[in-house]
Amino acid sequence: MNIFRAAIVVLSVFWAMNAQAAADANAGKEKAGVCAGCHGTDGNSANPVWRKRAGQHADYLAKQLADFKSSKRNDPIMVGQSAALSDADMANLGAFFASQKTSAGSADKEKVALGEKIYRGGNSASGVAACIGCHGPTGAGNPMAKFPALSSQHAAYTEKTLKDFRSGARANDAGKMMRNIAAKMTDEEIAAVASYIQGLH
Repeated sequence: MNIFRAAIVVLSVFWAMNAQAAADANAGKEKAGVCAGCHGTDGNSANPVWRKRAGQHADYLAKQLADFKSSKRNDPIMVGQSAALSDADMANLGAFFASQKTSAGSADKEKVALGEKIYRGGNSASGVAACIGCHGPTGAGNPMAKFPALSSQHAAYTEKTLKDFRSGARANDAGKMMRNIAAKMTDEEIAAVASYIQGLH
């Protein structure tokens, strides 16, 4: 079983590298100038309500841009910003931001215990699945499955995202996976796991 898991990890890495090689990170850097106002020149946003893009999987980022363009995911600013992007532009932007290093964050010490409990073990009483199953022990995600990297993401952004999934305001998750999980989470659990993720790296 361990050999099987190792093979999956190796294949995921090679697949992600090949996908990223097909896109042009330099062209993405040129396109990313307009993104800098909100997400920073290297994808590390200064405002905690705006997602850090740095270090995120290229295909995941391209999918989110495509979802904004098609209005499958709604945000007035991002829908407008993505409207003129081609598939190549989105792939190139994904490749650029994936090549950047995520700035490290820190967790609120008062929220770490509950945040770690939810992230690593979920809540069996309410049916909340552990985040670690899809996003990994260090929050690196799974590029092959298009599960995003979470490590060091702003707590405010993650908290808003989970609440949007819970309310249905965001609905571009495959098979309603995140909506089904977030629907069972309390505000306290969401805030704690969001803070824990911010300090995870």
